Amino acid sequence: MNYKPLTLPSLSWNKKVSSETFGELVVQPLEPGFGITLGNALRRVVLASVEGSAVTSVIIKGVNNEFSTIKGVNEDTLNVLLNIKGLIVRNKTGAVGRMHLQVKGEGVAKAADIKADEHLEVLNKDHVLANLGRDADLDIEFFVETGRGYQTAQWPFGKSIQADHRIYIDAMFSPLKRVEYHIEKTRVGQQIDYDKLTMRIYTNGAMSPQSVVHYGTSVIRTQFEHFLDVAEIPFNEISTERGDEQEFVAKVDTEGPTRGLPVELFLKPIDELEFSVRAHNCLIGAGIRRVIDLVNLTDEDVLKIKNFGRKSLREVKEILSAFGLHLGMNVKELDLKKAIKEQEGKNKI
Repeated sequence: MNYKPLTLPSLSWNKKVSSETFGELVVQPLEPGFGITLGNALRRVVLASVEGSAVTSVIIKGVNNEFSTIKGVNEDTLNVLLNIKGLIVRNKTGAVGRMHLQVKGEGVAKAADIKADEHLEVLNKDHVLANLGRDADLDIEFFVETGRGYQTAQWPFGKSIQADHRIYIDAMFSPLKRVEYHIEKTRVGQQIDYDKLTMRIYTNGAMSPQSVVHYGTSVIRTQFEHFLDVAEIPFNEISTERGDEQEFVAKVDTEGPTRGLPVELFLKPIDELEFSVRAHNCLIGAGIRRVIDLVNLTDEDVLKIKNFGRKSLREVKEILSAFGLHLGMNVKELDLKKAIKEQEGKNKI
């Protein structure tokens, strides 16, 4: 069977804002509707499945339960345990490991004072664990494990106090702080309904945003492979990337009356902008049928339209923004026609 090709997107990381804890990934152009499908799937998968390491239990010298006080330490054991949960640990191998802290005398015990196994590294070295008095002798052994998501304290059943005085604590393994995505419309050839997906990934530094995307994509691909009961359709072979074509279109008429936007976009019917039924009917009823008719109006002009409220105005402005448009552009149709003729002349040459 001859299958129709799909539009293959190009991916790029915004190097201007990239860091160890933040990354912005732009994916375009995507088939219509694919932006929210892929963006939401990747977001949910990475938030739920990306592995990380955290302290899961500790042994504090002189303490056998979390409700005790520690001699010479200003904080009680519960507060110290809460501070321990704030440690950010990078695990180079994924294996379990140990870390050790020993601080004596007056001062502040910080993460920088921790000595860890070779494959472990504490990233937030300025993180405060406890404030110590003159007679303090704080000795803590940390046990680090790898996992996914959130794990409650794994106390052995039926034993409130352990023989080795170990205290188990809750652990947040995921290195992710937040993942968000944003969908805009973009243009490929004469089509203006393709998607542009922008993903912003925030981590604690234990894993780079690029590694997060790689991990999440691997998980999704692995899961979907089990849905195939026959040979996979080779869309990668029959399709081509459209990033170059889109880049060319975006540069057409950069200095012209359309401010770098495709000239044909302004002559499209507003039906292609996919407004809600209410907003669409109000605009059509007011004789606004093309994009140019709409963008030449001001906010006040739009609000004067019968039954058109501020909620509909917000919707119109958001959708126009997705196409790089806005109200009050004051684009003249005569200039558009001139620009089209000039472009046709260039194409003939």
